[in-house]
Amino acid sequence: MLNNKWSLFLINIFITGILFFIFSSEYTFVSYINTVFYLTFSYIVIFLFQYIAKGGFFDGVTFSFRRFHHVIVKNDDYLDEWKEKPLPSQKFNKRFYATIKFQVLLLLIYLFILLFIHYI
Repeated sequence: MLNNKWSLFLINIFITGILFFIFSSEYTFVSYINTVFYLTFSYIVIFLFQYIAKGGFFDGVTFSFRRFHHVIVKNDDYLDEWKEKPLPSQKFNKRFYATIKFQVLLLLIYLFILLFIHYI
């Protein structure tokens, strides 16, 4: 698993280079840092959404919408147990969360190293 995380980090660095060469109007170090930031920011957004879902923030909203839908539709299907369906925090994928967390940390460290080199 550790090798998989590091190989994904190298793939992210490669993707950053490709995005840099495709979308940059000028090939400067600052443009490369911006490209790394965009990729890192997308990972941060995914990580924060996973963190909030893991904490159970969406559980109450999901349960309420399921109950509201069951009451409004008046479905006579007794096999549909809306109370028994798993909530978002129960369907949480810990392996994906750990991988995203590792990528966020590595990409942030990489971004800070690049910023340190730039400002020195």
